[in-house]
Parts: sequence; structure tokens; C-alpha cells
Amino acid sequence: MAGTSFRKTLEVCKASLVDVKGRIRPLFGQQRVAGCAGQYMDALVGNEPRMTGWMRAEAAGDIGPWRQQAILGRRDWDADELRDIVRDYALETLGDNDAVLVIDETGFLKQGKATCGVARQYTGSAGKITNCQIGVFASYVSRHGHAFIDRALYLPQVWTDDPKRMAAVYVPDDVGFATKPQIARRMIARAIDANVPFSFVAADSVYSTGEIETALRKAGKGYVLGVAANRAFNSWSEKLHVGGSAETIAQSLPKKAWRRLSAGEGTKGAPL
Repeated sequence: MAGTSFRKTLEVCKASLVDVKGRIRPLFGQQRVAGCAGQYMDALVGNEPRMTGWMRAEAAGDIGPWRQQAILGRRDWDADELRDIVRDYALETLGDNDAVLVIDETGFLKQGKATCGVARQYTGSAGKITNCQIGVFASYVSRHGHAFIDRALYLPQVWTDDPKRMAAVYVPDDVGFATKPQIARRMIARAIDANVPFSFVAADSVYSTGEIETALRKAGKGYVLGVAANRAFNSWSEKLHVGGSAETIAQSLPKKAWRRLSAGEGTKGAPL
């Protein structure tokens, strides 16, 4: 029974991979380029824990990494169109009206200065200011599972203020500086325009800006956004009026105003 189940799993995985390759085929003008993209995907889902260009090339049967590298950096195909294909593919399985759109960023540690967007900046990946790239991501989370559906590279002003540096790494001319909240707002707008089903947006204090809140209210979406302790608030009701910083309000509220809620089980079970 176990062997039969394992074979069926492999068959499903193989069929799914073929399906995905078929979905991305229209992105490439030539069949041989689409074939290279398919080989790249095969390598990514392979057994190697670390995939360099050479290792991907060896897995694909190439004598060097050049064809694989060409797919990523020198071929004319639309990465944003691929993003939309990935989003629609994920929603076929994960789509749910009660889903959450989670916005967050992560850092990719880098050496040198030539990699697009690399600079000395804070990243939670290292817990300090260091040389890295920052990517902002939108993850779709529902009761069926979760998957990334959008992404954008954050470009610091040391890059956007230097046209020659931008041109050297082929950044389009119409790309300028955008803050992380501005990037997040664009992602939320794209999700809404594409009729992505979700109930609310969750993000940390980096993204708790008035523009994002306003956009979500206009779209009829809820939100749970982290705030800094010194963030000012005002709220009125028939029985309660509070105003001041988040920290001041939290300290002034009576115990009965608080309600403990579970954030769900973690890797070690329910929190104590």
C-alpha cells in the first residue's frame, strides 16, 4: 500500500509539473527557450539542497551554466506576466473569501555592490544593518494552505538616485524610488484588481500607513497592522473615549477591555 501511494504521489507531482510548464510556455517565443525554463524548474524541485548555476546546468545535462543564466538574465520574457500566472495557479487550490493577504519583507545577504538593489540596510534575516537586498512579498493564506503571489525588489535611494548604476543592471527607465509601504499598496491594488478573494490584510508596523488603511477601507477590506508604541490614535464611542499614543492607550484601558485570543498553534503546539 505504501509503495502504491508513493507511486501515485510521484505521478501527481509529475503531472503537476507538466501542467505548470504548459502554463508558462506562452511566455517564451521559442520552444528551446521554453525547454530551458522547464529544465530550470526541474532542477529547482530536485534533491540538491543548494542550487548554483553550475549545479542546475549539470542536472539539466548542460556542459555549463550559460543557458540557465540566459533564462534568468538575458532572455526577453515578462516576469510580471509570470507572477500573474503563479498567482492564478495558486488561487485555483487556495482561493477562499476568508483568506488573508500577508505583506512582509525579507533580506538576502550579499557581498559586493553590483547586485541590483544591494546596499547596507537593516534586515530581519540578520537582525542588523548589513549588505543585502530587500524583497517585499505578498503571501496568500487561507484554510487550504498558503503561497507567495506577488513580489518586488526594494531599491534604496542610493540606487534610484544613480541612473548609470540602474542602467548597468537593466532596471527599466520608468522605475523610481518607492518606499516599502508604497510597494505594499501596489501589491494590494493588484490583488484587488485581479479579484483575488481575501478578507483582510496583515502586516507589521512598517506597513501601518494611512494610505494603506485608506485604500483597504475604500475596498471594503479589513486589516490587522502592527503599530509603533508612539503611534497616535483617537477613538470615540458612547461609552469610551481614548486618545494618545498606542502605548498610553494600552496602559489606560481597564482589564475588562482586553480579550485574549489565540494566534493558533505553533511548531511546538498550543502556546501556554
